[in-house]
Amino acid sequence: MTEPPQDITLLLEKLETGDPEAAALLLPQVYEELRRLAKRFLRGERPGHTLQPTALVHEVYLNLVKRPDAEWKGQRHFMAVAARAMRNILINHAKAHRAEKRGGGMARVTLIDHDPENKGTPCEFDLLALDDALSDLAKLTERGAKIVELRFFGGLTVPETAEILKVSPRTVKDDWQMARAWLFRALHEKG
Repeated sequence: MTEPPQDITLLLEKLETGDPEAAALLLPQVYEELRRLAKRFLRGERPGHTLQPTALVHEVYLNLVKRPDAEWKGQRHFMAVAARAMRNILINHAKAHRAEKRGGGMARVTLIDHDPENKGTPCEFDLLALDDALSDLAKLTERGAKIVELRFFGGLTVPETAEILKVSPRTVKDDWQMARAWLFRALHEKG
């Protein structure tokens, strides 16, 4: 007999307090969404990538539930942090692969806007170049870089991003537009 679904926010609160059963109960509640996120990340990777969605989900999940300092603000926040963790794992994987190949086989990602109202053309970039550009953007505008992480890597909507950052949706839209333009320019200049 299957367990009935539980409130994810409640499970995250239990996880924060150290409830040993919370992690086991949480996984079935977030697994499919984590898997969709992993598939989206890996879709832009090179053919023959050694990391599979299931392995990425499990590695991220174990890292997240073992964080003693985590203060989860609900499911959207959990998924945004999961997206950042997936990004970091893929960056580390790409760096290791690049070191093995001495510069060859760069991982590529497609940078698109997850906003259905935007009909922009997707562009493909080297994952490590994108990571470097995002780090440079964070030096200029930390909030802009966080918005890119939440929207692009986390797949969050403008209202969800605004809620997590505690700013207005208009601010998120303006910063998102500026950050995207800055990233596109920076990535095109690097080739």
